[in-house]
Amino acid sequence: MTGRRATRRTRADGEESRRRILDAAVAVAGDRGYDGTSIALVSAECGLPASSIYWHFKDKDELIAAVIERSFATWLSAIDFPEPGAPRERVIELARAVAKALLGAPEFLRLGLMLALERRPREPSARMVFLRSRDTAHRRFAELVREVTGGADENTVQLLTTYAIAAADGLFIAREIGGDSVDLIQLFELHATAVFGLARQLGVLPGG
Repeated sequence: MTGRRATRRTRADGEESRRRILDAAVAVAGDRGYDGTSIALVSAECGLPASSIYWHFKDKDELIAAVIERSFATWLSAIDFPEPGAPRERVIELARAVAKALLGAPEFLRLGLMLALERRPREPSARMVFLRSRDTAHRRFAELVREVTGGADENTVQLLTTYAIAAADGLFIAREIGGDSVDLIQLFELHATAVFGLARQLGVLPGG
């Protein structure tokens, strides 16, 4: 029994150390970006020796990839996809949930967009993790578009999905620049109304 308790304690300590390291990496990368982040800075931020960080992550790239992965999982789990109902209300409800989740877990999009816009001779694994996360978000939103439109052709589904996500990126950047003066939830509600109107204009939703 004592051995099992010791094993559980060791596992708990390891999980707590990993959490502290990831939280510190979020703080450092938020200020300095991918290139400005280092294991030494993360070590100073979390108060754990570099050897502890290297025990969990082989290098900075793997650490940042883990930050993006954790943040995306938190964001995705916070989104409650609306139950069947009036299409316009479902779209607005989803937009509101996405905005609230982004406010709670912005790291994957903040760091991911930085990495996505850069081209390097060797692609960081953190960038690939972000792109996979984007693919997941794209598929989830496309599913909702198919359901709400009830039979739109695939080209239209992809057009609406790509437009909606690209515009959402812009709103997030506006919030990053403007800070608390930018009401992200209100902007996302407005964005949802615009996307719904675009769907009507494309003829995949009834007018009126």
